[in-house]
Amino acid sequence: MKFEKVRWGIIGCGDVTEVKSGPAFQKAEKSELVAVMRRTGELAKDYAERHHVPKWYDDADALINDSEVDAVYIATPPGSHKEYTQKVAAAGKPVYVEKPMARSWEECKEMVAACEKAGVPLYVAYYRRAQPRFLKIKELLDEQRIGDVRFVSSTQYQKARENVQDSQSLPWRVQPQFAGGGLFFDLASHTLDILDYLLGPIKEAKGIASNQAGLYEAEDIVTGTYRFDSGVHGVGKWCFTAFEDVDLNEIVGSKGKITFSTFGDDPVVLTTADGRQEWNFERPQHVQQPLIETMVADLTGNGHCYSTGVSGARTNWVMDEIVNK
Repeated sequence: MKFEKVRWGIIGCGDVTEVKSGPAFQKAEKSELVAVMRRTGELAKDYAERHHVPKWYDDADALINDSEVDAVYIATPPGSHKEYTQKVAAAGKPVYVEKPMARSWEECKEMVAACEKAGVPLYVAYYRRAQPRFLKIKELLDEQRIGDVRFVSSTQYQKARENVQDSQSLPWRVQPQFAGGGLFFDLASHTLDILDYLLGPIKEAKGIASNQAGLYEAEDIVTGTYRFDSGVHGVGKWCFTAFEDVDLNEIVGSKGKITFSTFGDDPVVLTTADGRQEWNFERPQHVQQPLIETMVADLTGNGHCYSTGVSGARTNWVMDEIVNK
């Protein structure tokens, strides 16, 4: 399946598509955003007019079956990812789905199977796999700048956000029927996926998930341990009702360590016996653009995308194992 130019449609043109992703489909070479869909037609029309998109729909099936749409980006909450992926695959079109890939590993497997049966690619929006700061970390590891990797430690905790204080108007991200779980599934998935990219697949995982603050039903604290197929060990701690915000990853090897954040703009730091080196990276204006460019390259026969349904499903499997789904 090769295209001269990829014409995209978006299902669910909400907040994530305003800056992070939507404009990037227009800015990437050999790519064009031609249609958007939202259940509320007026909101879809407003988005289309503001972003200079020629078509808008309030019906997903109409967008999926539009002959001028070559590939579809599913930017809805995870609860509808499987249904829409199956429909897009059945229409014979490539799928790009937001992260986390689905609410569970079981749903991910069905999505992968649907796309394999239809012979269409399935990509997942773990966009850090294509960003320069994480490619630099990959380069340092491949060059064995820290020797043989021994273990990785990830710590993320943050204050309880104001939008979870009212139990009557909770965001979808903490409602398992839409998200698969709480903020662990929404945020930790980024860290676990980039570790999959940097260190290879995780083959064994276990953990404890609890709700301590009682602001919502989903888990608000998770601790996990895992072993990568390479033999590297890992430990992660995530708490979403702590007193401050912390975001820190350390990859420790036999000759040094690499320190970085998942979400911040602080430098990538290499520490060895020779001293300390830092690399600073400017955040892309549209954070998904580097990954979208790799998808377009893949679809036009000019490159390869490293965030697929197979890799995205692995991240869901790890999360399910850690929270004992």
